[in-house]
This record gives sequence, C-alpha cells and structure tokens, in this order.
Amino acid sequence: MNNLRPTLATVWRISAPYFRSEDKWAGRGLLAAVIAIELAIVGINVLITQWNARFYNALQDRNWDTFVSEIIYFSVVVSIFIVLAVYQLYLNQWLQIRWRQWMTARYLGDWLHQANHYRMQLQGDAADNPDQRMTDDVKLFVDRTLNISLGLLNSIVTLASFVVMLWGLSNAAPLHLFGQEYAIPGYLVWCALIYSVLGTVLTHLIGWPLVGIDFRQQQVEADFRFNLVRVRENSEQIALLHGEQAERERLLVRFGRVVENWLAIMNRTKKITAFTASYNQASVVFPYILVAPAYFAEKIQLGGMMQTASAFSNVQSALSFFITIYRQLAEWQAVVNRLDGFEAGIAAARELAQQSDRIHVVASQGDGAIDLKELALRLPNGTPLVNASGLSLRKGERTLVTGPSGSGKSTLFRAIAGIWPFGTGSISIPAGATMMMLPQRPYFPTGSLRGAIEYPAKEGTFTDGQIGGALEQAGLPRLASQLDEHGHWNRTLSLGEQQRLGLTRALLHTPQYLFLDEATASLDEPSEAALYQLLEKKLPATTIVSIGHRSTLDAFHQRNVSLVRDGERFALRDEKPTARTT
Repeated sequence: MNNLRPTLATVWRISAPYFRSEDKWAGRGLLAAVIAIELAIVGINVLITQWNARFYNALQDRNWDTFVSEIIYFSVVVSIFIVLAVYQLYLNQWLQIRWRQWMTARYLGDWLHQANHYRMQLQGDAADNPDQRMTDDVKLFVDRTLNISLGLLNSIVTLASFVVMLWGLSNAAPLHLFGQEYAIPGYLVWCALIYSVLGTVLTHLIGWPLVGIDFRQQQVEADFRFNLVRVRENSEQIALLHGEQAERERLLVRFGRVVENWLAIMNRTKKITAFTASYNQASVVFPYILVAPAYFAEKIQLGGMMQTASAFSNVQSALSFFITIYRQLAEWQAVVNRLDGFEAGIAAARELAQQSDRIHVVASQGDGAIDLKELALRLPNGTPLVNASGLSLRKGERTLVTGPSGSGKSTLFRAIAGIWPFGTGSISIPAGATMMMLPQRPYFPTGSLRGAIEYPAKEGTFTDGQIGGALEQAGLPRLASQLDEHGHWNRTLSLGEQQRLGLTRALLHTPQYLFLDEATASLDEPSEAALYQLLEKKLPATTIVSIGHRSTLDAFHQRNVSLVRDGERFALRDEKPTARTT
C-alpha cells in the first residue's frame, strides 16, 4: 500500500489512547483473550495438518483401527476449535463495542468542546460530515483495525508454525522434473514464497487506486445525503417556491457523482477480483502439481502428499495475506485518512481558539457591565468587519443595536458569546454571569416539548407549573398540555411560535444578560410590543441587548447603538438615549 508507514503511525495515534484510557484494563484483557484464542486456533490448524498425514495413510493402508481413532481425535480437536471460534467472535465484538463507545464519547467531547464544532465550520469544515466520522468511520475503524491486525498476527504465527514443517516435507518429497530428482533444500518453501510475492505485487499494482476511489465515494455519498436532509428541512420553502423540479435536478447531479464514482469502483474491483480469484483457485492445485511427481515415484505416501499440500496451503495463505484482504485494506486506509482529517479539524479549531492573535474573553469583578476594549472583528478571510472598541453594556440597561445588513451585528453577538475567534481585542464579562442568546430562528432539540423548552438545562429542571405559566405569558397556552409529546419542534411550529417559545425559555432561565438577535422579527408589532413589555416586567434586572430593524423597537430600549460605515469596516456609534414609553 502507498504511504504504509504514515498510515500505521496514524493508526497507532488513533488507537493507543483507548488502551491507555480509564477502560484500559477491560480493553487490554479482551484484546489479550482474543489474541490467545487466535494463537490457539493456529495451533489447532497445525494439529489438523499433522492429522492429515495419519488419516490419509490409514485410508491408503486400509487400517480400520487407526481410521476410527483418527476420526475420534478429529472430532475432539474440531469441537475445541468450534468453542474457540465462537468465543473469539463474541469477545471480539465485545471489545469492538467498548472501543467504539470510548472513541465516540471522546470525539463527541472534543467536537462539542467550547464551540469547536462551530469554529470547524468557520474554517470550511476541513473534516467534512462529522456525523459520518463519528458513526460509520469509527465503527469501520474499530472493526477493520481488529480484523486486519488479528489476520496479520495469524499469518505471522501460521508462517512460523508451518514453514519448518514444509521445509522438512520438501526434503522428504524431493522435487521431480522430467523424470529427474533434484535435491533443493526447502524448495516448497521457496515456491510458496515466489508464488505469494508475485501475487502480492500484481495485486497491489492492480488495486492501489481503490484507496482514493473509496475515499471519494464516502465524500459524494455524504454530499448527496446532506442535500437530501437540507431538502427535508426546507420543504415548506421549496413547496412555496415550486422548486421541486430544481431540487430534483440538483439532487440528481449529486447522485450522478455517486454513480460515476461507483462505476469506477466496479471497474477496479472487477480487475482485482479477476486476478485474486484466479490466484486463489490456482493455489488450490499448485501444491499437488509440485508434490505429485514424488508421490507417483513412490517417494511419499498419500498422507504425506495431503500433509504437504495442507502445509503448503497454510504457508502460501500466510504469505498471501495482503492479497486476500486487499479490498479491506483499501477501505481501511480511506477510513484512517478520514478520521485523521477529523482529528486535524478539531485540533485546528482548538488552536484557533488558543492563538494569541485573537479575541480574548475575560472574567471581570467590576460593576456588572460587559466592556469591549480595542475590539476589532474580522471575517474568516481576514477582511475587517467591525470596530467595536469602547462599547460598554451596562447592568440592567436595555440597548438596541441597529445597522445595515452585513454590517456585523450578529457577529458582534457571537464575539460576546465567545465563539467568534477572528479579530483582536478583549471582552470582559462579569465573573459568573449568565447569558442567553436568542437568534431569529431558535434551536429546539428533537424530543419532548418539555426538554425543548428547558434546553440547555436538563429535562425536569423546571416544574410543570413554571413551564405552563411561562408558556401562557408568552402567548402559547395551548402548548402547556403537550409537554410530554415528542416531535421535531423546529418543523411543527411556525417561526413566530418558535420565537415565542424561545422567549419562554428566557423567562424560565432568567439570564442576567439576554441578547435578542431579531428574536421577535416574525411577530406582528403589537405582539412584539407585548413580549418586550413582558420581558421588562418579568426580567427587570436583566440586561437586554437587541438587534432589530423596526423603528418601533426604540420605545422599549434606553439606548441605541448603530453600526455605520467607517472606511473599510463598520464602527459603533452610540446614539442618544431614546425617549421611552411604558
């Protein structure tokens, strides 16, 4: 395989942490048990090969007593083999699920740690489709790593066990060609080696493109699946725009890439299968061709011939390990590359959050205000966006942030939340302060309505009475009877209802700082006014910062901060306090 050493180094880096983790003793114990059983199975194969000589000699000699005793011996050995094979599979699967569970928990933790998942998207998401990395790829990595490693161990031990036997049989059954006998020490071993090396080289030359093609297949499959999900999530807008034909054509183009790449896999697989099938079928008869002249020259008995063929087959199979699993190796290397890319994406996102030339969010012990000092926000490509230096969001004050679309209002909120890394300066937030960000389209996890409202708190944090009261205040009393119903609430509720539900969440959590990013934009003006009055009444001590475009919002805020064009970026301009009405 290409780049075998870097691949093995990557496999070790991905695998080793599990066997050093808190689950290391269970993992090591299961792995040791599986290896021990694998070695025992090789030992049984040695016994079976030796049994071949005695059994077929008994048949040739028509020795009934030996025949019966060998049948009993075979039955005992095979019974032990069956028990070992069953428990090897069981323990292997047990190790796989423990290993996979640990890797999935680790990747989820790293991916979701301090908004790494968000920063990975900002960087173009170098590790595409993280859902697939943590499902299909982790499963395939554990399965293929164990199976290939155990197969390699089996081949090494088998080779060591049978090569000595085959060397001795080579001397007992010398090579006969054209009626002449040639005393070539260990010629059967050399024949097996040459046969296997030629097969391995040819297999690699035919099959190495499968690595890149398999990698590409995962990408195009994931792209097609992702766009299907996008259509499902935006089905209403597509239906309103009568965009079904456009979506169908767009999806068929993406599926066409799946078909095109699959055809490439088919063509390459056809070639490698044709060769490996021919190779494997020839290997069945090849040892008999080598030994048959000695048998017909009466140099060995039938049992010796069968034992030689069996030993040759074992040696040749061990040497041909990479031929028999080449397809799995290609798939395994593609999986390793994808997991390596995923880990690299997480590391890059973590590094982005830790680099010195970035926005620093610090805890303060001041007067309860959020202070922005020398804050300059940039886009991911480095383009200057907003100069927000000197802004102070004072405790208990209600501030309205306005400005043209694309001026960086939402990005300013992201920076205050600590998830926007592009820029310089610092943001000081009172130590221990609780903040809540409500976007225009709030997020509700799939599950019970109770859990969706209480998010991100654990389900059951609030009583039915508290939730019901907040729903009624937010104008959604009908939902109080549906708290235990499960659903996809971002699909079943209108955007206006979702925004009311988001404000219900704020009423329950009572954050010290509430940021509303056009969080009432889908409501009519009277409903919006009623909800702002509700927030003022129920959250009198909460600092509220809103983004909005309606002039009617001025009446519910004590201060107006606007973003205005200042050269190549936008700058904050603190307006005079607005005249408020209650």
